[in-house]
Amino acid sequence: MNSLEIRALTDDAATTAVLADLLIETVAAGGSVSFMHPLSPEAARDFWRKSLAAAARGERAVLGAWQGEALAGTVTLLLDFPANQPHRAEIAKLMTGRDHRGRGVATRLMRAAENLAVEKGRTLLVLDTASEDGAAGLYEKLGFTLAGEIPDYALKPHGGLTGTLIYWKGIGAAAHPLS
Repeated sequence: MNSLEIRALTDDAATTAVLADLLIETVAAGGSVSFMHPLSPEAARDFWRKSLAAAARGERAVLGAWQGEALAGTVTLLLDFPANQPHRAEIAKLMTGRDHRGRGVATRLMRAAENLAVEKGRTLLVLDTASEDGAAGLYEKLGFTLAGEIPDYALKPHGGLTGTLIYWKGIGAAAHPLS
């Protein structure tokens, strides 16, 4: 995946459209990313417009992995937390397009998000993933520690409940403390 380019995304019609398509594809395939199937294009575009507006305000970063002109995947790094949590960031909406899975896109996106979190002075990264069909294996390979599971946390996109697994990882100075 040498030709993969990861960059911060901004709100323009073309970017919003490809992000919406990826979100709709992910939900249709059963991805538990906060939406139910069928997801309308209008709702998907509205979500991304709001997310990219929050990124423009510095509340989050939306990263995209591009393979040429195709959006291979995306991840969101949440940065807007209360005053007593300036040291943490959260991973959200990690999605890889069907045609780009199994090629290291998600790993590259996660590393880029972690690096950005470190640049922003964060020392703790958290995330959650569905207990069923989630990305637990990926997160564990990337050094995240399972904190626990909450059963019946959310509805699956096609119905039925799934639990969520909560993960954390010390990053930056927390990952390499001085003796």
